[in-house]
Amino acid sequence: MASKRALVILAKGAEEMEMVIPVDVMRWARIEVTIAGLAGKDPLQCRCDVVISPDASLDAKKERPYDAVVLPGSNLSAQILPESAAMKEVLKEQENWKGLIGAICAGPTALLAHDIGFENKVTTHLLAKDKMVNRGHHTYSENRVEKDFALVIVAALSSKEVAAQVKTLLILKD
Repeated sequence: MASKRALVILAKGAEEMEMVIPVDVMRWARIEVTIAGLAGKDPLQCRCDVVISPDASLDAKKERPYDAVVLPGSNLSAQILPESAAMKEVLKEQENWKGLIGAICAGPTALLAHDIGFENKVTTHLLAKDKMVNRGHHTYSENRVEKDFALVIVAALSSKEVAAQVKTLLILKD
């Protein structure tokens, strides 16, 4: 079986744990993860001053399509992600081939800005709620979490059994 691949797009000011935790969980599941810097391959300062070095520049990544594209959020990255033409290209391609797209916190605002995933259910950080609801193209959920993000990606790309094994390794409770 070919290895599954995920692309995590990192923008300046991203929430560290929304990037690191999904990457870590997917790598535990042996999913090949590439962290692509939205503005290049240079290290990026995240929301809480943690500096993360992307594996590649988003513009340089030509190994598409990916099995999953993941968008960490934060207030600052939610302002930056909608402005990127390269981001739009990746998301449109992912949507066209029906690939998995996951967005955390304020990340769904990039989906809205790039006309991605209309009619899908989303939840966001409360600061992004009005933007999502007022445009009305997505079904907005009031749930704090719509899905257990990283493990859902693992289950979708690998299997429920692999997700359960990773969950055990992480010592998570039901």
